Amino acid sequence: MTTFTQQIGARGRGARSNATGRYESQVREAFDDGWTAEDPEPAQLKTELMTERAKTIIARNDSPDIGFSQSINPYRGCEHGCIYCYARPAHAYMGLSPGLDFESKIFFKPEAARLLERELSAPRYRPAMIHVGGNTDPYQPQERSARLTRQVLEVLARFRHPFSIITKSALILRDLDILSEMGAANLCRVAISVTTLDRRLARSMEPRAATPERRIAAIEALSAAGVPVIVMFAPVVPGLNDHEMEAVLERAAQAGAQGAGYVALRLPLEIKDLFREWLASDHPDRAARVMSLVRQMRGGKDYDTEWGKRMRGDGPLAELMSRRFAAAKKRYGLERRFDDMDLSQFRVPPKSGDQMDLFVG
Repeated sequence: MTTFTQQIGARGRGARSNATGRYESQVREAFDDGWTAEDPEPAQLKTELMTERAKTIIARNDSPDIGFSQSINPYRGCEHGCIYCYARPAHAYMGLSPGLDFESKIFFKPEAARLLERELSAPRYRPAMIHVGGNTDPYQPQERSARLTRQVLEVLARFRHPFSIITKSALILRDLDILSEMGAANLCRVAISVTTLDRRLARSMEPRAATPERRIAAIEALSAAGVPVIVMFAPVVPGLNDHEMEAVLERAAQAGAQGAGYVALRLPLEIKDLFREWLASDHPDRAARVMSLVRQMRGGKDYDTEWGKRMRGDGPLAELMSRRFAAAKKRYGLERRFDDMDLSQFRVPPKSGDQMDLFVG
């Protein structure tokens, strides 16, 4: 069944609509009924927080093109509202839209730290690096008050468990005490995503994320505190931000980054329609060219899910992008090879009442 609704506009949000998730029996489809004002005032859409009662907190994957096998995501959905976010389609599993619902209906896991402590304490657990924030940003705006990510890091620090973390938020500096200590012990690594240095493009593409300047400042502060930092130029959108590749890497290197990575734009499932809609709204002069270049990197399609190609693309344009990136990394000294993090420091801390208490006094 299809239900027709007017397209939704929302001030300060990334998606331009709220199409129904792919698993719903009733489908909402936007259309113009002729009654909408020519220049309507965008609506203010409030963020709604919802509790997710998770049974476990460590997620595992065996994908050959992902550099970690364990991850933690304290939040589902992300208020940053990045239009290109590959996590958007997961909101359909919750009966919600990957569009505006994804960035305004946020699930949080209040038991994250307790679950993590329980899982790390299990007799059969064997340490392997945990990536914090592989799906949605662990430092999105709600983290200021919820402090779930902070609590997770406190547990990892107590267990001396190695972790990496990725964000595009300057809020990460709040936890510099933990990050600097763990970084010095080869137990922590941070990736900061810098998609563009253009404030206007960042505001349009990542409406509630930190400004490019604040992300560069975060790289500088983390590096000064001894935390190994990688800059992620991701996603690379051909015809939109790809010309900034060298400039972003240069600024990050000047701020103290030691490594760099990139990911080509990915448009799986509902994201392709959301991204096209955003291009038509915010960048109509470039929309056709951008999508043409995207298809040139994806074998004539909007997206190719094949492992080994989904992160980098394929064809001459993708190869040129790869060569440019390698040259820029070398030019700006971002080729550091990081050692594996130290798994030998992992330990389950004694709890009150354990036999070790007998020897304290």
